[in-house]
Amino acid sequence: MKNIDVCLTPDLLHQYELENKIVVVVDILRATSCMVSGLANGVKEIVPVATLEECKALQETGYLAAAERNGSKAEGFDMGNSPFEYMDEKVQGKKVAVTTTNGTLAISKSLKAKEVLIGAFLNLEAVTNYLKNKEEDIIVLCAGWKGKFNLEDTLFAGALCHQLKSDFQFACDAPLAAEAMYLTARKDMIKYMEDSSHAKRLAKLNVKKDISYCIQESIYDVVPYLSGKALVALTT
Repeated sequence: MKNIDVCLTPDLLHQYELENKIVVVVDILRATSCMVSGLANGVKEIVPVATLEECKALQETGYLAAAERNGSKAEGFDMGNSPFEYMDEKVQGKKVAVTTTNGTLAISKSLKAKEVLIGAFLNLEAVTNYLKNKEEDIIVLCAGWKGKFNLEDTLFAGALCHQLKSDFQFACDAPLAAEAMYLTARKDMIKYMEDSSHAKRLAKLNVKKDISYCIQESIYDVVPYLSGKALVALTT
């Protein structure tokens, strides 16, 4: 039977074989939520890069540039890392270059996979439906926080594993633990997450509305997937 596995942080990804597998990258607060929101609201494509320098270079060629470090917008760029910025009219039909503390780094480490998809609670059902009939094994890669485990990405991993457990077997204990966390949290996700380190970090930056937005389930029917260097929308 096909397997689904969870990598709890990119710093553990060296333990996983990526070739001929599908990697679903998740950074709930907020990079992958931004990517899903942007492509669902008319952004033409999103180019994720690991460094500020790469993002600035693309900005100089005409891309809108979104850059975040430690939760805040980096100086000299057009956008930060709020999903609401990706729904603004100014981004419709545009190409966006993006770099973030954790999410884009996780994408850059996944390039050996057969397919790289972007997951968020916002497109949970769409990702689930796309993956159900795939023959490849799946790795859900949690972006975490600077190499460490975080709560919100693992909750999404658990949600996806729960949705797919009839079609994929759990490869080890990580999917089992993630699913158990999600089933505990799903009745009141905000309350469950309020003590998480990144939720507290964002609350100090006065972006609580981003948190509430990012934990909504399945409001967009779009799956961002990596085509060459750009994320584009695969509608389901």
